[in-house]
Amino acid sequence: MTFQRHTALDDRATQTDQNTMRILIADDHELLRDTLMLYIGNEPGMVAESVQDLDAAEARMAAGEEYDLVLLDFTMPGMDGLDGLRRIMGMSGDHRVAIISGTAQRDIAEEVLAAGAAGFLPKTLSAKSLVNALRFMALGEQYAPLDFMRASENDQQKHPLAKQLSQREFEVLEGLTQGKSNKEIARDLDIREPTVKLHVKTLYRKIGASNRTQAAMIAKEKGLF
Repeated sequence: MTFQRHTALDDRATQTDQNTMRILIADDHELLRDTLMLYIGNEPGMVAESVQDLDAAEARMAAGEEYDLVLLDFTMPGMDGLDGLRRIMGMSGDHRVAIISGTAQRDIAEEVLAAGAAGFLPKTLSAKSLVNALRFMALGEQYAPLDFMRASENDQQKHPLAKQLSQREFEVLEGLTQGKSNKEIARDLDIREPTVKLHVKTLYRKIGASNRTQAAMIAKEKGLF
């Protein structure tokens, strides 16, 4: 099979039909765009186009281009985190939108999925895994690699601040950072509200906090969540 190199500025697919999956890639790194184009271009029934920023992606779609899937780099110019994702998702059409990233952690992946994205793809995915994920998302499913989500969670548990807490205290603190009340945390963890209050008091002492807001700030400032 022959590999065909696509240029950074005009990575337009030339032959499509109604059974072909059309993908738009938006990423400011030329090497990454070229690599993804090579992966996708060598798969039967898949074609791709690429642009270098969010504005260019919006322009393609505003011009009436239809895509089965749009891949957005989470940190490229114009994205502004989830705002860029929501902008593209808010445009008319049946296209599905996914995020690709080389730096984002599990909490960002969870926010992306919660916002309604088709998926979250680490840039470390192998070619085979990437293609399988694209097909999976184009069929209407939501994708995030299980090993990535689990690995990030394990890293979180190794955090120096987390090591000071019991598993339940850690879960309660996570609830505090999400702005949840004791009642909501109790419901989520299937424990009694007085038990949550006890865990809150204990974790305050362990991390040096005097109230809920301070506890949440400490956890976020130290990069736990």
